[in-house]
Amino acid sequence: MPRPEKVQAVADIKERIEAAEAVFVTEFRGLTVTQLQSLRSKLREAGAEYKVVKMTLARRATDELSLGELDEHLVGPTALTFANGDPVAAAKALRDMGSSNENLVIKAGILSGEMILPEQIRKLADIEPREILLAKIAGAAKAPLYKSAQLFGSFTRNTASMMSQLLEKKESGTFLPSGETPAATIPTEPAAAAEEE
Repeated sequence: MPRPEKVQAVADIKERIEAAEAVFVTEFRGLTVTQLQSLRSKLREAGAEYKVVKMTLARRATDELSLGELDEHLVGPTALTFANGDPVAAAKALRDMGSSNENLVIKAGILSGEMILPEQIRKLADIEPREILLAKIAGAAKAPLYKSAQLFGSFTRNTASMMSQLLEKKESGTFLPSGETPAATIPTEPAAAAEEE
């Protein structure tokens, strides 16, 4: 029968995996204490937590969560990164630290309940930050609205301009509504009488 502290540790790992947006598995063999502290600090800024756990307990937790395919990566000096915020920011922090230090190896991860491999984690890290993507979406949504507002504004301007031109023509006498003839061309009675003679 497992000891209560081990049962609690497995429950804690399961709870963290379930609560996280993503979980990344890394090998840290050869990293110094200073380098680990630097990594933890960068991950904290990205809304993630770097945790070294016993791999036997981590395997038990992933098995209970039906994530057994991750077991082959849970060997050796391995740590779990729990991305509690934006998984892209955590993936970027791990990728940046791994590119500057070959001792940090990204082994695998879990995203939306599915296992992802190192290549997929690198692709995830290449995605622009959430704020930039949201700004782009907002800009794309705003552009048609801006064009519509300009179009509706042009209707008002064009109508006002047309009415102004019609008023000017009417006042100058060059414009008459349909069916009317200018006063100069309407025959008067004396002229009509002269024609009869």
